[in-house]
Amino acid sequence: MMIPIAQIGPTIVRRSNTCNVLIFECGMSINGDGSPRAYHPDSKSGLDALANAGRPGHWWGLACDEKGEPFVQGPNDPAPGFFVSTTSLQNPGYEVNDPRRYIDSETVPFIVLPIGLNHVPLLGAPARVINLRNGKTCSAIFADFGPRDKIGEGSIALAEALGIPSDPRTGGVPDGIVYLVFPKPEAA
Repeated sequence: MMIPIAQIGPTIVRRSNTCNVLIFECGMSINGDGSPRAYHPDSKSGLDALANAGRPGHWWGLACDEKGEPFVQGPNDPAPGFFVSTTSLQNPGYEVNDPRRYIDSETVPFIVLPIGLNHVPLLGAPARVINLRNGKTCSAIFADFGPRDKIGEGSIALAEALGIPSDPRTGGVPDGIVYLVFPKPEAA
């Protein structure tokens, strides 16, 4: 039995009362966060518009120093001159200013869930995403939180695997995507 747990815009999020799987159907917008090429000081040069990472003094999508200034990648980083873009899921084996600390949208299929969603699984939880338009499916992970009032975001790699236009600025689809998000398995 599927129990409605939230409505975000027109999308109803349901949870299975037997296995705690979340399921919802909506469109997909493309999230470039975590890609070393996501954001650039010249907003036009990044994969995504810099406004989607925040603003001076309030950056939510960029790694910043203790003064709130965004880190810029150096000559030995994957995209020199670009900002270091963050995701909620992180690899603590790398420093905060290292792009490898964050999940790369260009290489890892991942989904984004709204912050504050009830019964949200833990970061790193497995997901299965289905494109009803063409029948393609892809395994993914839950790697980032997004705004409370938005649902249906996926990484560049997820969009490509599902045959969805993958440009964070112009890609995505308005409907026809089913998301299944499973509980994160217990650590052994």
